[in-house]
Amino acid sequence: MNILVIGTGYVGATTAILLAKLGANVTGLDLDEGKIRQLQDGILTFYEPGLEPLLQEQLQEGHLTFTTNAMAVEQHEIIFICVGTPSRYDGSTDLSAVRKVAERIGQQMSSPKLVVIKSTVPPGTQKRVKRWIQEKQTKPISFDVVSNPEFLREGNAVYDAFHPDRIIIGSDTEAAGKQVHALFNAIDCPVVLTNPQTAEMIKYASNAFLAAKISYMNELARLCDEIEVSVTTVAEGMGYDPRIGRSFLQAGIGYGGSCFPKDVRSLLSLGAELDTELGILKRVVEVNHSQYRYLMKKVKRKLGLLRGKRIAILGLSFKPETDDLREAPALAVISELMEHGALLKVHDPVAKLPREMQFPSIKSFPTIEETLLGAHAVILCTEWKAYVEGDWESWRRLLTEPYVFDGRNVLNASRLKSLGYHYEGIGAR
Repeated sequence: MNILVIGTGYVGATTAILLAKLGANVTGLDLDEGKIRQLQDGILTFYEPGLEPLLQEQLQEGHLTFTTNAMAVEQHEIIFICVGTPSRYDGSTDLSAVRKVAERIGQQMSSPKLVVIKSTVPPGTQKRVKRWIQEKQTKPISFDVVSNPEFLREGNAVYDAFHPDRIIIGSDTEAAGKQVHALFNAIDCPVVLTNPQTAEMIKYASNAFLAAKISYMNELARLCDEIEVSVTTVAEGMGYDPRIGRSFLQAGIGYGGSCFPKDVRSLLSLGAELDTELGILKRVVEVNHSQYRYLMKKVKRKLGLLRGKRIAILGLSFKPETDDLREAPALAVISELMEHGALLKVHDPVAKLPREMQFPSIKSFPTIEETLLGAHAVILCTEWKAYVEGDWESWRRLLTEPYVFDGRNVLNASRLKSLGYHYEGIGAR
């Protein structure tokens, strides 16, 4: 079975490796020559634990290859679309890359194709893709377009790819749906066979719901601060209720990444387009955008004037086990501190400070110890294991002032206080 995966970013590369591991012969197509050279050499263009060895394994076994030749479309009967779908300025989804791929398929196909949309796209996109392919065909040739959204968690992609919670397949025909299902026969999990628009909506609804859980707990944390209650204990008590569950109840400085912010904005844009009020999701976004400022109020209240203060930032990526800086709350924290004249010392095990933030007043350090040395305060923005399980006893001696602001509520507050730190979480005690 020969499969073409168009787009070799996070979703595309992971999908290509998964399908190759499941026994297919897979070609990854991307017009970025530098990216393709790296992948062909067995080097991922992003950080994802455990994925690079699988890439190298499948390259060595000959099940996986990469190309920049767009003519590969004609050589494969199954084509996965895995290109990016970023937000436009108004929150709507930019489908220009998806459209280019669809039109290329239409122009080049001379035999029947099964086209599978893996990219995250708003409901109704499958119909557009069908139309874009048809409009570019030189002669009528049959094809199917199936929606098969991904549910990968950055930092856990390998596990999620081979042990998904569910597989969603949206198809206009039973035959095309079964054909896609057959690609994943070796994976044991629930499979939902539905129509394309419903499949597209399931992806958006899932991410928006998880974002809502986060913002709910973040808003609740502010009240917990006022009444001197630990939001962490509240979350623990809530999580035992199976109707609620334990995941995504941890308060902090807000969500980020490539999925939640973009997908919630896209749903809000779709609602506005269809004159349907989505008030809860609007509040989800408002809370998330303001949450890092709530932590900054704590910082300003304790440190007073920030100008000239040396502040250590632990963590840049939006979550641990990834180098993804998209919508990372740490960047918003850094921007505000810079506006107030603070001198910043930054550390992250993987992520690098973006070029637009490379100023004399902010410096990256290779070790945690160098980052903390001489700092007047520490702000933890990403819950990397190295920070959570770090040697806070010896680190205390490196600081000029013992202020720790835990933006993820992951540190042991009682222990830090016993070591002489002034600890502040978000609704945590």
